Amino acid sequence: QVQMVESGGGSVQVGGSLRLSCAASGDTLAFGGCGVGWFRQAPGKEREFVAAISWSGGSTNYASFVKGRFTMSRDSAKNTVYLEMNSLKPEDTAVYTCAAYEALTDVPATAANEYDYWGQGTQVTVSS
Repeated sequence: QVQMVESGGGSVQVGGSLRLSCAASGDTLAFGGCGVGWFRQAPGKEREFVAAISWSGGSTNYASFVKGRFTMSRDSAKNTVYLEMNSLKPEDTAVYTCAAYEALTDVPATAANEYDYWGQGTQVTVSS
């Protein structure tokens, strides 16, 4: 099993930046073969896909509402993935959760039901 813990959430002003981290533990060998994604959910809202990176780190996929603002990266040596968020907007306010899936290809998964392991989430609040 893979355990994943997010960090880096907090409160920022509109236009600010924040970098989220997702550190994996447990079966880190398995994690090395997993693609990783970020999802977010605001109170009363459905969970939505934000971004994903393939198991190799060679491919990424972003939701249209974050393209050009958010960037995912992966540090395999640290078993950690990152989500750099820039030009933050109030509508970015949500609990951000990282998740991993056991990859069969190097194509980033975008559907939540494709993911096998989930973190607890970290709160991101963007205020005007």
